[in-house]
Amino acid sequence: MTDNAAVQVTPPLVAQIVSEYVKRNQVPLADISTVINTVYQSLVSLGKAPEPIPQNPAVPIRQSVRPNYVVCLECGARGKMLRRHLRQSHGLEANEYRTKWGLSPEHPITAPGYSQARSAFAKQIGLGRSATPHRTKRRSRSAS
Repeated sequence: MTDNAAVQVTPPLVAQIVSEYVKRNQVPLADISTVINTVYQSLVSLGKAPEPIPQNPAVPIRQSVRPNYVVCLECGARGKMLRRHLRQSHGLEANEYRTKWGLSPEHPITAPGYSQARSAFAKQIGLGRSATPHRTKRRSRSAS
């Protein structure tokens, strides 16, 4: 057997399929050529992968990032963070989402305002600072 499905499509095969279809269904004489062409094209395309349907974003890409929320281009959902939404609702990781929509690797998945608030809170409680240097121990007076 060959890998090319077009080689296996022969006129007798197309004729057999069309004749069986015409026996069981009423087809106007003017439409028989269309049926033959449709059957042939269907048989030729059997081995090929279907062409992906281009998808339009739910919102324009420029409007998907706002200070207090980001909008999912798949469905239009708003949120402070899209990472969990993308994984659970659409089965996509952040890098797959960016690739699918042609976004830059720096395109935010988290709302800028939310990131700034979390950063300010982390700095306020002391996260991200280097450890304080060890103090030298004082000599006790009684030891001298």
